[in-house]
Amino acid sequence: MEKLPKIGLPILVVAVICIIILFKSVITIDAGYAGVLYNLNGGVDPESEPLGEGINFVAPWNSVIEYEVRQQEIPEKMSVLSSNGLDIQLDASVLYQPDVVNLARLHKEKGRNYLNRVLQPAIRSAARSVVGRYTPEQLYSSKRDAIQEEIFMETKKIVERQYIQLNSVLIRDVTLPPTIKQAIERKLKQEQESLEYEFRLVTAAKEAEKVIIEAKGKADANRILSASLTDKILQDKGIEATVKLSESPNSKVIVIGSGDSGMPIILGNQ
Repeated sequence: MEKLPKIGLPILVVAVICIIILFKSVITIDAGYAGVLYNLNGGVDPESEPLGEGINFVAPWNSVIEYEVRQQEIPEKMSVLSSNGLDIQLDASVLYQPDVVNLARLHKEKGRNYLNRVLQPAIRSAARSVVGRYTPEQLYSSKRDAIQEEIFMETKKIVERQYIQLNSVLIRDVTLPPTIKQAIERKLKQEQESLEYEFRLVTAAKEAEKVIIEAKGKADANRILSASLTDKILQDKGIEATVKLSESPNSKVIVIGSGDSGMPIILGNQ
């Protein structure tokens, strides 16, 4: 009985140590995250695969650095210069996520602060380069989609070699100096009014052309009809009409001789 406490104490200590080691060895990674294993002896192996979601077992002297691997968004407000040197304010959103396959390389070479070290400088550099090719008018109106795509492509070339997956760059707003914006709006309004006036002129010309064509068609038809109506044809048509009129129960036709053209003379009807 006296030996039990002496034996039990070491066992208890060993059990506590085992429990601690077990807890230190079990790493739970949440959904949407992945882990990079840091080995106390050798640091991060850039060739190692990331630890996935759920329970992972690691040596208790090692640690795990977690990264969110879902798509994330960062808002960017940038001041850039147009092709003629005017200050343009861009309000953009950048959608990105770390390259999961190369997560260990990303951590070893860039660290957890890769957003400030890589992505933000890349998007700003690309935006300045692209916007510098366009005038304020192009930025304000017709070229916004093209500019957005060019910024995306240039940024992607920079960051994809640094283990960052760029999904999209969205230009939410382009702010021009007030005087330039007003001048562009006046110009666009004048162009719209000019196009509308030209449309009315074209429509009126087409309507006039239509009337002329219809009138010409009627004149041609009358000319052809007049040329085809001989005295004989008119006489035959008059006789046919007179016969039909005489057959009508509502008419009384008296024919007494003929006129100068040989047509019957109708004296009366009811």
